[in-house]
Amino acid sequence: MPNPIRYGSQTTRIRKVLEEQIDQGLLRPGDKLPSERELSALFETTRITLKDALLALEAAGRIYCEDRRGWFVSRPRLMYNPQYRIHFHEMVTMQNRQASTQVLSAASTLATPELCRDLNLQPLTPVIKIQRVRSVDGRAVKYVEHNLIASRFPRILDHDLTQSLTCLYKEQFGYSYGRARFEIYPTAAQGIIAESLNLADSSPVLFIKRINYDQNGQILDSDLEYWRHDAVCVSIDSG
Repeated sequence: MPNPIRYGSQTTRIRKVLEEQIDQGLLRPGDKLPSERELSALFETTRITLKDALLALEAAGRIYCEDRRGWFVSRPRLMYNPQYRIHFHEMVTMQNRQASTQVLSAASTLATPELCRDLNLQPLTPVIKIQRVRSVDGRAVKYVEHNLIASRFPRILDHDLTQSLTCLYKEQFGYSYGRARFEIYPTAAQGIIAESLNLADSSPVLFIKRINYDQNGQILDSDLEYWRHDAVCVSIDSG
C-alpha cells in the first residue's frame, strides 16, 4: 500500500489508492467494491473516514452507490446537451453505449397549479402524465416525468411509450420541437425517484426542468428530469 505521507490525510490516501486501482484497470467499470466494513478493515480506518473518501470519489464520478447493494465503479459520464433535439436512445447510441426505457405509469390527470403556470393552462385542464426510467448500459440513470397538454395529443396512450416521444410527436401528431426553457439545479431524490434510481432517500440528484415549444412557438409539454449526478455531464454550446 502507498506510503500515507505521500497522500496526506487518510481520506485523501484512500481516495488516491482506489483511483489508482481504477486508472490501472484493476477495478473495472461495473465492478463492485468490497463492503464498507471490509474497506474500513483494509485501510485500517473508521467507517466515517472511509465514507468521506467514497463520497469524494462519487462526486468525481469515479464510483456510485446503489441502495442496499453497495458501491460500484462508474462508467464514463454520459455527455448531455439538453439543447440538442436528438432523442435519448440516439444520444446514448452515438456515445457507444446501450439505452433502454421503462414506463412506470401513463395516465390522464388534472394539471397541478405548478403545471398550469409552466404550461400556461387554465385551472383543472387535463394533462397526460408519463413517468419513465431511462437506463444506460443496464444502469438506471434518469427518472423523468413528462406532462403533455392532453388536447394536443389525442389517444397518445394507445402508443408504445417506451419509444422516443420526440419521434412519436413528429410521426403521429406532426409536432417538431422548437425552442425550450430550462431550469437546472441540484436537489434530493425522494420516493419513487429515489426508488427508480436505486438511491437512498435524500440522495443528491441533478434536476432539469424543460418547457418545450413546437415549431410554431406553442407550448407542447414539460419534462421533469432527475439524473444521477455521477452519471451525467451537462455540456451546452451557446453557438
